Amino acid sequence: MKSFLFSWASTLFLALLWLTSPSFAADKPAKPARHKNKDEVVTITTAQGTIRLVLFDDTPLHKANFLKKAKSGFYNGTSFHRVIDGFMIQGGDANSKDADPSNDGLGQPNEGTVPAELAPGHQHNYGSLAAARMGGPAGTPSSITQFYLVENHDGVHFLDGQYTVFGQVIQGLSVIDKIAKLPKDGRDRPLADAKMTMKVEKMRRKKITKEYGYTYP
Repeated sequence: MKSFLFSWASTLFLALLWLTSPSFAADKPAKPARHKNKDEVVTITTAQGTIRLVLFDDTPLHKANFLKKAKSGFYNGTSFHRVIDGFMIQGGDANSKDADPSNDGLGQPNEGTVPAELAPGHQHNYGSLAAARMGGPAGTPSSITQFYLVENHDGVHFLDGQYTVFGQVIQGLSVIDKIAKLPKDGRDRPLADAKMTMKVEKMRRKKITKEYGYTYP
């Protein structure tokens, strides 16, 4: 079975963004987009600290999938199973809940994928949230579960346009650094499980900007 593992030499996890445009019946005028006053803040709690992030509206398939899994408790008990200091930390695989570290990152059989969403403007900046995927050309569908957070402070821009970037950390960047520096084995898996739990809270966008300094485009 192929592995959803990400390395410097082989970009086996690609985050992709899918360009979509609304379609309307020919005899009906397009309705103007409604401004959303609220958004969901995802909180990831780990032994190293708390990370908070928001998801992008122009990657709707990835946003809906991630929120659904976070709200259902799917990610609770999963681990950041691959960490590379100066690069990224990766997690979300259901296999990381069990006691067998050798299957972490392999994914579940027939677990599905998310169509790539390569929206312009989303780069692999420090704290970017992106979707893991199998190797292949840009446009290959994303993993339906696994994700990574960019830990390199200068970003990893050689991945731009190759991987679906669908969110941004708004609090807890230093926690990503702590996780990236955990002692690990030859597979870049932390020697001690880096477990996480997630929760989702709906907040007014003005409050998100005020409390976390995140500015919506």
